[in-house]
Amino acid sequence: MKAAQAALSFFLPDQKVAEIVPINGGNVNDSLQIRLVSGNQYLLQRLSPAVFPEPWRVMENLRRVTSHLRRHVATTRICSIQIPHIIQSPAGAATFEDDSGSSWRLLTWIENSRNFPVIESAGQGREIGRLLGCFHHLLADFDADTLHDPLPGFHQTTCYLRQYDQVKREEHSPSEAEHQCAALIHGFRSRAGILETCRPRLHSSLIHGDPKVGNFLFAQNSDTAISLIDLDTVMSGPLLYDLGDCLRSCCNPAGEEIEKPEKAVFQREMFAAVMRGYCEQALDLLGEQDRELLLDAAILISFELGLRFFTDHLTGDHYFKTTWPGQNLRRALIQLYLADSIDKQRTALDLLWHQVIMAASRQ
Repeated sequence: MKAAQAALSFFLPDQKVAEIVPINGGNVNDSLQIRLVSGNQYLLQRLSPAVFPEPWRVMENLRRVTSHLRRHVATTRICSIQIPHIIQSPAGAATFEDDSGSSWRLLTWIENSRNFPVIESAGQGREIGRLLGCFHHLLADFDADTLHDPLPGFHQTTCYLRQYDQVKREEHSPSEAEHQCAALIHGFRSRAGILETCRPRLHSSLIHGDPKVGNFLFAQNSDTAISLIDLDTVMSGPLLYDLGDCLRSCCNPAGEEIEKPEKAVFQREMFAAVMRGYCEQALDLLGEQDRELLLDAAILISFELGLRFFTDHLTGDHYFKTTWPGQNLRRALIQLYLADSIDKQRTALDLLWHQVIMAASRQ
């Protein structure tokens, strides 16, 4: 907490802090809700040096993307989305470096908002799809060449697979859970390159990069989605990366930290709700190949995340934050079982997706 206090003194030297509340749920950055005596609230974050070794690149991207979004929201009727502001120090600095070398930033707090670890209704799922579609439309004309690459190699599943193959420890005695992970990875590995191979035929634009359930904010007193936060991974890429990630997060009602990974099941009704919301806003962004590979994207991103969690487990949990030994192993199994659940329902989900497209096309 000492470093957080130093960061607040750097950004808000004349303000008195009433309360500092840790925010749980993030796997990368450390986040704190700041309440001042004046009543103003902020979001203070420590950027993970393991994930973002050059934080100035992340902050430059954030400044450019949030400025673009605010400008478009002010001039378009496509949708309304609340965008946080970067708070600078009196000297104009956007980051503070503490004694350990970690970088901190301060953002405005999205007032009267809430988020959920899991979706509680089809209506919330539809709102998430709608807001993601708005987000993609608002960034469709952004010049991606002006951004730094925040995470080189991100979503290149074949690269993650090679890393896994390099660190896989044949000499140790794997646990039953590790055996399960390895078997599931083996079953999906032949599909690792499907989106990379088809990328020239997919619609690419700026994507969020991490549109999981917890990064969508809802109004305090309604199920209206009002903001999409954590914009550190905004980058150029196929829209299917975002859709696959959003679906694997939204459509697993058991959540991502369940005790029994085999209970992770992809829910068809939530899948239809999310995609109905998205198609209300952005069906026109999805070409024939995008529509054909939507479910492959959901399988792939679930597999990819499981692969990354398992690799981190094998290498000592240096990337994703953990609170107990074996947490990343369990996280890996949850995502891999989820990929398996999507795959087993493929015929029914394809039919449902076709029905969603047809309904949206008639509107």
